[in-house]
Amino acid sequence: MLPADAIAFPAPPLTQVYAAGRRAGPLGLLGPAWAELAFWLLFPGFFAYQTLLGLGLIRAYLGGYFAWISLLMFAPLLLSYLLRMRACGWRVHRVDAAWLAFLAYYATIIVLHMGLAGGGATSHHTLGLLYMFLLFVIFKTLDFESKRFQLTLLASLLAMSAVVFAYAVDGAFYLAALGAARDPESVATYQGFSRSYLLPMVVLLACTRRASLRWALYALGLPTLYINTARSEFGALLFLIPLFELHAARSRLAMLMLMAGAIMLLQFNLDALVAAVPGNRTLELLDLSHSTSASARHALTEQALRTIADHPILGDYGSYPSGRYAHNILSAWVDLGLLGFAALLALLLYPLTHLAIHGYLLGGRTSRDHRYLLAWSLLASTLLLLCLSHFFSDMLIGAALGAYARYRAGD
Repeated sequence: MLPADAIAFPAPPLTQVYAAGRRAGPLGLLGPAWAELAFWLLFPGFFAYQTLLGLGLIRAYLGGYFAWISLLMFAPLLLSYLLRMRACGWRVHRVDAAWLAFLAYYATIIVLHMGLAGGGATSHHTLGLLYMFLLFVIFKTLDFESKRFQLTLLASLLAMSAVVFAYAVDGAFYLAALGAARDPESVATYQGFSRSYLLPMVVLLACTRRASLRWALYALGLPTLYINTARSEFGALLFLIPLFELHAARSRLAMLMLMAGAIMLLQFNLDALVAAVPGNRTLELLDLSHSTSASARHALTEQALRTIADHPILGDYGSYPSGRYAHNILSAWVDLGLLGFAALLALLLYPLTHLAIHGYLLGGRTSRDHRYLLAWSLLASTLLLLCLSHFFSDMLIGAALGAYARYRAGD
């Protein structure tokens, strides 16, 4: 069972890890450094590469980029993770153990169905497995408290927003539509750009204590994601704003009343607000009955439910055409069976319940820590996205559980 009181953070545990790392050799010093490098390459780096690709300034030397960079970073991140475990006497925290067990189960399912599943399911799932592991290691080891990291993160968000605003056409940002790319098939869609923007935004919001900076980031992030036409990520940031403000408020009851008033004011002025912004597919959030994408995802969900009804225990791995998987957490039941689906739910709901109890019911002192807020916000937004649109091997799951593992370990 988890301890009933707040977790006490020992005086700087990372110092002990770094000292042990020095004894393990030079690579032992580079755990956080490797994680930070991987973060920059996979998120702001992806955005920069895709921007250059979409504007026709470079060719697709690395294809779509993310897979190649992930493969490049796998060995150093795995090594840094193993060295970190060695520095801790090979003790595996329960969060790590549960996550690694799930990944091992997932890998076993992939291997057992290798060559049997159609539609490129094996490569798709293998890459998903890789991304989830890498994001777990990154968010478990990266030094988010570094002022240099935070300032550079702010600069990268400003640069990404500037690109979105500068190259938007008719209120929508989609570089492939400009026709400048020399390899248009490799240019990312809005999902890739929005992923590279949302995750750094959430990290910076969780790490800042200044209300003025948080509200400036909201004012920057919401228009950027709106113009990027990423409805899920735009909705996720909207969902997170009250969570951040409720967490920061001295009086949470007063903040809840203020939020209720703000929602009522927004409802009364919604027509005027919609008229003031450029029209694009993000506005379909107001009425999903007119969204072809929402209709298609509803059909895919019904298909997944039929598959689950026919194969309730083992599921039916890769039984859908390429790309026609359920865009929600039911995809885990289809591909991993009931056990995999239940394990994934437990991996997300157990930490969320623990954080909610300690942060809002018991009021533990560590609930004001940025490590708490990062884990809480990532877990909440990941579960939201899994319920609405994302596939079960979404890399945000790895990021959320890595942040939670870091919080529980007190690093």
